[in-house]
Amino acid sequence: MKSPKLSKLELKVMEALWNNGATSIREIQETFPENERPAYTTVQTTVYRLENKKVVHRTKKIGNAHIFDASITRNTANGKLIDNLLGLFGGSVQPVMSHLIETGKLTMEDLEEAKKTLKKLSAKEN
Repeated sequence: MKSPKLSKLELKVMEALWNNGATSIREIQETFPENERPAYTTVQTTVYRLENKKVVHRTKKIGNAHIFDASITRNTANGKLIDNLLGLFGGSVQPVMSHLIETGKLTMEDLEEAKKTLKKLSAKEN
């Protein structure tokens, strides 16, 4: 399933669901730091938008509260974000890699993990 583009707030709501599992809107709202907490209705609207995008779904109802859960994985959403980022560079990975190396955010351990992943993918193709 392809993941639709998600806003920053939508990603924060998704983080709450990925970290906590099936959750009510009130519980999602309470995962935000108190000084940055959006209004209940803002979170509610965001959850309903995510439901329309088919990235969350209702699992059950307890009293008046609907319980929501993620329909996509964190990896799927991250992949979409990375694809969008690479799109800004014409699909080229090189500018992103250069920046990560120059800023020290890409370590030798990261490169070793990347090599392992490339070897696995190469073995699957053969």
